[in-house]
Amino acid sequence: MKTSVDQYCINVTDLDKSVHFYETVLGLTITHRVETPDFREVILGGEDGNRIQLAHHNNQKAPIDHGNGFWKLYLQTDNCKELYQRCIDAGAESISEPERLEHWPVTAAFVRDPDGYMVEMLETHGETPAVSGPGAG
Repeated sequence: MKTSVDQYCINVTDLDKSVHFYETVLGLTITHRVETPDFREVILGGEDGNRIQLAHHNNQKAPIDHGNGFWKLYLQTDNCKELYQRCIDAGAESISEPERLEHWPVTAAFVRDPDGYMVEMLETHGETPAVSGPGAG
């Protein structure tokens, strides 16, 4: 039996604004849309086939309540600096500029999407060991 993570669904306050960010700025491709009387969704995919589903519920009037369950969304890229700059140029809030990490073979940068979700962009520079980080021994 095979099992894999296929897609994540996040609630957004402005579907068009979020689609613009994920499609035009981050470079994902719309795979399909869902329209119902209660909500609308747009599903976007990356080159690896994984997807993110953006959902807007018609009764959503206030900002998204993030709680503490969802921490961040990872995006793999072959050019972290360029993708980060595209986000900044599009008005995304910077959390952390691209930086080559000491304990992992990656360059990482962080921004917030239009609803405040944290997006981590990773450019991989080699194989990640089975155990990594400052406490790995």
